[in-house]
Amino acid sequence: MVDYHASNNQYSSGGVQTYMEQENDWDRDLLLDPAWERQQRKTFTAWCNSHLRKSGTQIENIEEDFRDGLKLMLLLEVISGERLAKPERGKMRVHKINNVNKALDFIASKGVKLVSIGAEEIVDGNAKMTLGMIWTIILRFAIQDISVEETSAKEGLLLWCQRKTAPYKNVNVQNFHISWKDGLAFNALIHRHRPELIDYDKLRKDDPVTNLNNAFEVAEKYLDIPKMLDAEDIVGTLRPDEKAIMTYVSCFYHAFSGAQKAETAANRICKVLAVNQENEHLMQDYEKLASDLLEWIRRTIPWLENRNPEKTMSEMQQKLEDFRDYRRVHKPPKVQEKCQLEINFNTLQTKLRLGGRPAFMPSEGHMVSDINKAWHTLEGAEKGYEEWLLNEIRRLERLDHLAEKFRQKASIHESWTDGKEAMLTQKDYETATLSDVKALLRKHEAFESDLAAHQDRVEQIAAIAQELNELDYYDAPSVNARCQKICDQWDRLGELTHRRRDSLQKTEKVMESIDELYLEYAKRAAPFNNWMEGAMEDLQDMFIVHNIEEIQSLIRAHEQFKSTLPDANKEREAIQAFHSEVQKIAQHNGIKLSGINPYTTITPQSIDSKWEQAQRLVPQRDQALQEELRKQQSHDTLRRNFAEQANVVGPWIQTKMEEIGTISIEMIGTLEDQLTHLKEYERSIVDYKPNIEQLEGIHKLIQEALIFDNTYTAYSMEHIRVGWEQLHTTIARTINEIENQILTRDAKGISQEELYEYRASFNHFDKDHSGALMAEEFKACLISLGHDVENDKQGDAEFARIMSIVDPNNTGTVTFQAFIDFMSRETTDTDTADQVIASFKILAADKNFIMADELRRELPPDQAEYCIARMAPYTGPDGVPGALDYMSFSTALYGESDL
Repeated sequence: MVDYHASNNQYSSGGVQTYMEQENDWDRDLLLDPAWERQQRKTFTAWCNSHLRKSGTQIENIEEDFRDGLKLMLLLEVISGERLAKPERGKMRVHKINNVNKALDFIASKGVKLVSIGAEEIVDGNAKMTLGMIWTIILRFAIQDISVEETSAKEGLLLWCQRKTAPYKNVNVQNFHISWKDGLAFNALIHRHRPELIDYDKLRKDDPVTNLNNAFEVAEKYLDIPKMLDAEDIVGTLRPDEKAIMTYVSCFYHAFSGAQKAETAANRICKVLAVNQENEHLMQDYEKLASDLLEWIRRTIPWLENRNPEKTMSEMQQKLEDFRDYRRVHKPPKVQEKCQLEINFNTLQTKLRLGGRPAFMPSEGHMVSDINKAWHTLEGAEKGYEEWLLNEIRRLERLDHLAEKFRQKASIHESWTDGKEAMLTQKDYETATLSDVKALLRKHEAFESDLAAHQDRVEQIAAIAQELNELDYYDAPSVNARCQKICDQWDRLGELTHRRRDSLQKTEKVMESIDELYLEYAKRAAPFNNWMEGAMEDLQDMFIVHNIEEIQSLIRAHEQFKSTLPDANKEREAIQAFHSEVQKIAQHNGIKLSGINPYTTITPQSIDSKWEQAQRLVPQRDQALQEELRKQQSHDTLRRNFAEQANVVGPWIQTKMEEIGTISIEMIGTLEDQLTHLKEYERSIVDYKPNIEQLEGIHKLIQEALIFDNTYTAYSMEHIRVGWEQLHTTIARTINEIENQILTRDAKGISQEELYEYRASFNHFDKDHSGALMAEEFKACLISLGHDVENDKQGDAEFARIMSIVDPNNTGTVTFQAFIDFMSRETTDTDTADQVIASFKILAADKNFIMADELRRELPPDQAEYCIARMAPYTGPDGVPGALDYMSFSTALYGESDL
C-alpha cells in the first residue's frame, strides 16, 4: 500500500503541494470493504481508459492488464506528457517486473514516496496494491495541482465544488461521500457551467438514481467524461467510496477548468490580434498619406524652380497671381496634412510602445525626417520663386520705362535730323552773293553749335539702348537697329558738316560780313531753343518712384525749374528784341529784307510757340507730380495699415507660442486640465484667423500696388505666415503630446503624482527648455530618481542599455514622451510573446502546433482568418498535414522575427 503520510513529508520537503494532509483520519482498512473496492475498481478503470484511449488502447481488468507493466508505462506517458525508459517486450516474469519498476521509479521521480508497493505485487495481480498504486497516480496527476485560494488537493477540490454549487437548493457539499448520494451535486456542477444541458428545476431530491444517471449520461455525452460510477452502487452504499467520488469529480474540475483557460487564452489572443490589426491599418494610412504628400511636393517644386521669364508685365503679373493662388488655396491643406501626418506617426509609435511592439519604421524615403527635408526644400524653392517674381516684375517695369524713354528720345532726335543731310549737301553757296555766303557760313556755325548740343542726346539714346540689352529686353533687336541707324546717320551728319564748313570757308574771303544782329540773334536763339527743347523734353519725361521721398525730390526739382522761368522769359524777350531791332533798322534805312534770318532757321514764331508749349506743359507736369504724390501717399497709408496690423499680429503669435510652451513645462493642473487649456488656446488661435486674413488682404493690395518695402514694421507677410503655421503646428503637437501622456498614464496605470514627479525631474534638468534632454542631462535625471547609473563599468553598461531604449535612433537626445515610456515600462507589465505562445498552446491542447479548425472554433472569424493567413506551416517532427506554427507567429507579433 501507499504510505500517504510519508509521501506528504516528501512533498513538503521537495516543494510539491501536500495533498494528503487532511487524510490522517482515513481508515486504510476500509479498502477491504467489498462495496468500496468494487466502486474503486470501476472508477479507476474508467479513469485509466479515459487517458489510454488517446493512444488507441484500454484495459478491461485493472489488476490483470497492468501486470506486464506495458500499459502502466503507456498510461504514465499519456498523463505526464513525458517519455519513459524503453519497455522490455519479453514475456518472462523478470521482464514484467522490470517494466513495472520503471513505472514506479517514474512515479517516485515526481515526488511521490511509495511505501509497501512493490513491482512483484503488481505483477502478481494484487488488486488492493494495484488500486492503491492507481490512486497514487490519480492524486499526483489529477488532484495535486488543483488550487483554489491557496488551498490544494482535496481541500481545493472541495472548496471548488462548494463555490460552484452554493446557489443551488438541496445541495450542501461537505465531503466526497454522502454529499453526492442524491446526485444533485453532480447535476449542479454541470448546470453551473453548461446550463443548456440540464433542466435543474425538474430534478427531485427523492429520486437519486435518476439524478445520478442523468448527470453521468450528460457528462459522458457532452463533456467527454466517461461514466466511472454506478448510480445503484452509490445509492445502495451507506457511505460511497471517497476516492471514487474524488476521482470522478476531479474530471469535472479539469473539464471546466480547461474550458475557462481556453476562453482566457482566446481572449488574450483576440486582444493582441486586435491591437496588431489596428496598428497595421495605422501604418498603411501613414504610408499612403506620406506618399501623397511627397508626390505633391515632387510635382510642385519643379513649378517653383521654373525661372523662364515672360516678355510682358501682364504675363509676369499673371505668374504672381498664380503664386498667390498657390499660397492661399493649394498650400494650406498640405500644411494640415503634414501636421496630421506627424500626429498620426507619434500616436502610432506610442501605441506600439505601450503594446510592447517594435517601433514603426516607415518605408525608405517616408520617414518624418524625409518629409520635413522635402518640405524644407519646397519652402526654399517657394521663397526663391517669390523673390524671382518680384525681381522680374521690377526688371520689366524698368525695361518698359527705358523702352518708352528710348522711343521718345529717338523720335525727338529723328525729328530734328529730318532733312539735315539734304541741307548739308546743297550747293547754295556757289550762286550766292558775298552776304549770302557769309550768312551761310554763320548759319553753318550755328548749325554746328546745334549739332554739338544734340551730341548728349545721341549718347543718351546709345546708353539707353545698351542698358536695354544688358537687362535682356525682349525687343532688343529693333532697339539696336534703330540705335545703329541713328548713330550711322549721326556720323554722316558730322562728316557732311565738316565738308560744308570747308566749302564755306574757301569762299568766305569774297563775302561781306553778315548783319551782326542776325548773327547775334542766331547765336542766342540756338542755345535758348535747345534749352526750351530740353525743358519740354524734361517736362514730358516719364518718371517712376517708389516712395514719398522720391516724388518729393522730383517736386522740389520741378519747383526749382519753375523758379528759372522768369529769367528764361527775359532771355526770350532779349532774343526777340534782336529781331525787332533788325526790322526797325531795315525799315529806317529802306532795306528790303527777304523775311528770313540767313543765319538760323529758328524764327521768333517758333521760339514763341515753344515757349507757349512749355508754359502749357508746366501745369501738366504739376498735375502729374501731384497725382503721383497722392499715389505715394496712398501707398504709404497701405504701408502704415499693414504695419499697424502686423505689429499686433506678430507679437500676438510670439506670445501664444511662449504661453503654449509655459503650459507644457509648468504642468498646472491635471493632464486633462492641460489638454482642456490647450484646446481653448487652439480655439482662440482659430478664432484669430480673421486677423491673418485681414492682413493678407492688405498685403494683396500692397503687392498689387507694386510696393516692395515698408519701413514702419520689421514683420513681412512671409514672417507672419511662417509664424502662423508654426503656431498651428506647435499647438497641435503639444495637444498630441498631452494626449499621448494621458494614453500612457491610463494604459500603464501611472498616477497623476508620478507624472508630476517625472515632469518636474525632466524640467529640472532641461536647462534650455528645449523639450529634450542631452545624454548627460538624462543621466543626471536618472540618478536623481534612484537609478544606479554612476560612472563605473556596471553603471555605464546600464546607462547604455537605457539609452538604447529611449533613443533607438541614436540622436543623442531624450524626449519627454520617451522618458515617460521608459519610466512606465520600469514599473508596469504588458503582454509578452511568451504569454501569447502559452495561450496558443492551451488552445492547441498542449500540441506544438495548431490546426485551422481549432483557431476557427476558439477565435472570432476575422481574427481566426487573420492568424491562418499569417501562420507558417509547422515543420516539426510531430506535425500533421495542415498544422500551423503558432510559436514563430507569436514572436513575430513582438518584432522578434518577420511575419
